[in-house]
Amino acid sequence: MNLVIDTNFIREIKELVNSAKQRVVTSINIAMVYTYYEIGRRIVEQEQKGSNKANYGEELLIQLSSELTKEFGKGYSLTNLKLIRQFYLVYSSQKSQTVFDQSKIIYNFKTKTLSYNNSKKQIGQPLVDQSKIINNFKNYPITSDGHRFFLNWASYIFLMRIKDPNERSFYEIECYNSRWSKRELKRQIDSCLYERLSLSRDKQGVLDLARRGHVIEKPIDVLKEPFVLEFLDLDEKERYSENDLETEILNKIQYFMLELGKGFTFVKRQMRLTFNNKHYHADLVFYNRFLRCFVIIDLKIGEVTHQDIGQMQMYVNYYDRFIKTNDENKTIGILLCKDKDDAIVRLTLPEDNNQIFAAKYETILPSKDELLSLIKDTN
Repeated sequence: MNLVIDTNFIREIKELVNSAKQRVVTSINIAMVYTYYEIGRRIVEQEQKGSNKANYGEELLIQLSSELTKEFGKGYSLTNLKLIRQFYLVYSSQKSQTVFDQSKIIYNFKTKTLSYNNSKKQIGQPLVDQSKIINNFKNYPITSDGHRFFLNWASYIFLMRIKDPNERSFYEIECYNSRWSKRELKRQIDSCLYERLSLSRDKQGVLDLARRGHVIEKPIDVLKEPFVLEFLDLDEKERYSENDLETEILNKIQYFMLELGKGFTFVKRQMRLTFNNKHYHADLVFYNRFLRCFVIIDLKIGEVTHQDIGQMQMYVNYYDRFIKTNDENKTIGILLCKDKDDAIVRLTLPEDNNQIFAAKYETILPSKDELLSLIKDTN
């Protein structure tokens, strides 16, 4: 097939690339994401002009890759152009998604200014910095069809592989808000973070994940089902003790903090609690700045028992009565266990419990199909 491409088409693509190099609103990486989106749009529009679209599209990308590589060097291989085309198709097919809820961003056409309609402050959640929100929107341009992009190209390569738009939106928001690296984003997707958070939420809660990301407003928001600790490499050991588990967590505390989520600060291991001349030790103690409370984690390599729950209740009561200050919220206790009987947990704790939780952990990455099946059974 001897394809003759419209010279105006080639010129427009080259102008898009040159324009990207001159943009100073954002970093080069972000600017190129916008450029790739526009290149993808033009590729799709040009493909629609071909009579035999399958053959035409392939030949179009081959020749375009050759022309762009000659002038601009790396970055315009046939593989990358196919990704660019896919990027446009994925994001143009869904409603505009941004890191912040656009419905709360108000543009005044008379004064040409932006304002942010802030929602009510949630318990334990700091007020939104309005100036930061507004400045973020000023710094990121908007495409002709109403999209803003906040991440680099490498992140979008991972994101556009996700078929569910709600799940994709969640990871986009979390990647931006938590400043995940490419490696961290990949790990969170591979560990099915979205599905694990979905397990403890109703349908509206799952939709909120897609719209707002993982917002910590109440104690149960810190839970995942299950926690995934594959980075500890414990699956390679036939046997390990609770002390081994604790030691490996501390050796890789950075990864463990990433798995815990937002706002956590490590306080101490084996925190000693003394009363009536007896000493007790809480395995791990953290503090969460969003909830403004201590979080005690006890590690169990087997099934959690009612005695374990009772002991955690004692730890939580001790912290509430002797450690926390009056302006801090009640302490949270998490029993991180290999297995649990939900009936025992439910019957041991009071009906209005919102402080003590039992959560399972896995030492290998779970199957996504297994988690989806579990979500279906739970809901």
